[in-house]
Amino acid sequence: MNSAGKVVALCGGVGGAKLAWGLAQILPPEQLTVIVNSGDDFEHLGLHISPDLDTVMYTLAGLANRELGWGLAGETWHCMAALQQLGGETWFRLGDRDLATHVYRSQALQRGDTLTAVTRHLSRSLGVQHTVLPMCNEPLRTLVDTDAGTLAFQDYFVGRQCQPAVRAVRFAGAAEATLPAEVDAALTDPAVTHVIICPSNPLLSIAPILAVPGLREQLQALRDKMVVASPLVGGQAIKGPTAKMMQELAMPADSASIADFYREFLGTLVIDECDAGEADKLRAGGINVQVCKTLMKTDEDKIALAQQLLNAT
Repeated sequence: MNSAGKVVALCGGVGGAKLAWGLAQILPPEQLTVIVNSGDDFEHLGLHISPDLDTVMYTLAGLANRELGWGLAGETWHCMAALQQLGGETWFRLGDRDLATHVYRSQALQRGDTLTAVTRHLSRSLGVQHTVLPMCNEPLRTLVDTDAGTLAFQDYFVGRQCQPAVRAVRFAGAAEATLPAEVDAALTDPAVTHVIICPSNPLLSIAPILAVPGLREQLQALRDKMVVASPLVGGQAIKGPTAKMMQELAMPADSASIADFYREFLGTLVIDECDAGEADKLRAGGINVQVCKTLMKTDEDKIALAQQLLNAT
């Protein structure tokens, strides 16, 4: 049952997109806005690639490749095969149909359209009715300082398979970034009843969003409406390097660290039932905690978690 007003969700790629899909099954288009990380955008093969935005759009459109967790279902790879034969770069794989998205985006940006405007057009063209927004229009790029040197996000994440030990995460261009008017309007709408942080990597997917000047202050003003879904289940991330990175940055991979990360605007923290033993200590520290099944293996799981988060405030 949908008892929410307007809902804003902050998310990255795969895990966040799953929850965004669950929310979209409950909430009509006019009630849900999804603000997506664009810190992992990069230029590749002469094209502007927006991996998290594309994952969210493809997922909401029902077109995502569920086995890979990224890209389009039923994809073909003829261009990559031909490029490899020519000796080109194929470390970051782009499917044949997926390429059309990147070509359109790149051309639109080159003619002066904003990333927000391009994302709106792509969403509608793919059949997505809910609003999907990038966190900013300017280039804000995630850099990972590692024991192998400073790496651009995709070099660390895809090229190096997250293997180098992480020393710090930085966001180039953050000082010059601005909140798009559409993001500001979504967060200041008096009809907003919930702001949900999806179970995305806090360091790589949510921190870039928080780096946009003014965003943290917006969330602080919405503290009593903030619900954070922990990305950890039993001290591990379902997918990706969250737990590994936290440990390398001297952050214990537990619910307390997630609470500390979001403490300045945390309203309610939702943790998995297998971490229920941490709940009492968190509550003793003044954290409002709810426990439920956060692992999303099925579509029913995604919808159930979405409803649980909507019921959390």
